[in-house]
Amino acid sequence: MPLRTLALALAALLLSATHLPAQQRPLRIYIAVDIEGTSGVGTSQMIGGTGKDYGSARRFATEEVNAVVGAILQRGPAEFLVNDAHGDMQNLLHADLHPAIVYQQGSQKPFGMMQGLDSTFDAAIFLGFHARSGTPGAFLAHTSSGMTIQNVWIDGTEVGEGELGARIAAYMGVPVILASGDSAFVAQFAATSRAELVSTKTAASQGAARTLHPKVVQERLAAAATRGVARIATLRQTPARGPVTLRVRFGMPGNAEALTAIPGMQQVDGQTVEMRFDSMLAAYRLYNLMYRYHP
Repeated sequence: MPLRTLALALAALLLSATHLPAQQRPLRIYIAVDIEGTSGVGTSQMIGGTGKDYGSARRFATEEVNAVVGAILQRGPAEFLVNDAHGDMQNLLHADLHPAIVYQQGSQKPFGMMQGLDSTFDAAIFLGFHARSGTPGAFLAHTSSGMTIQNVWIDGTEVGEGELGARIAAYMGVPVILASGDSAFVAQFAATSRAELVSTKTAASQGAARTLHPKVVQERLAAAATRGVARIATLRQTPARGPVTLRVRFGMPGNAEALTAIPGMQQVDGQTVEMRFDSMLAAYRLYNLMYRYHP
């Protein structure tokens, strides 16, 4: 066969491989992992590097990821990007993660909790999430930084970290097939999502929880992941690419005042700013900058 003909044949083969239907290629699954909503985490002392039993929280979160990945792999080949999405974003036990996982850690990420998610993924999964700031009957409820950010709205609807992540997934056209967290998060997320949902605990107060045994939750997550993967086709959506309005209320007035230096940013009141963006992607990127590098 002439070299030119061979080269054209190889190029055609590679092009066809990148456009295979999902059922003929490995699934691509994106997993964002927070800690507050992880099974076995029942106090605020467990979610930070200097806290009592933080090591247990890391292990529980790692085991939840492995339970989900293992269940999906039982259905067929799959590729996984796991984004560490809590605190300094280096919480999972890398060497103990399933070998099929590519693990992304570190907090210097332009898109924070959703770093790496793009339209090439077949589905997204959110593990260990929590309810938004001010939610009654929720465990460690907050939005992003907790102390800095009080409330966030997209197009007039208040959102938390889970809903913000879901909006980015919607922008990419990627369905969220599974989400887990405390019972308040599950109830809140269910209002806007058709994902499989797993409750890991019930708040006894803002800082205490009645949490299910990690093994019980891992079994439920595995079952929910199996159901979620089976529903990918029905949950798939057209990318949501329209403009959005982001409103953020800060804990201190100085933050709002300083952010008006950004062209197009308007100060709504002493602690609140608002801006119109061409897309959710642009809004989310600036939002991450606003709360991580606040004045």
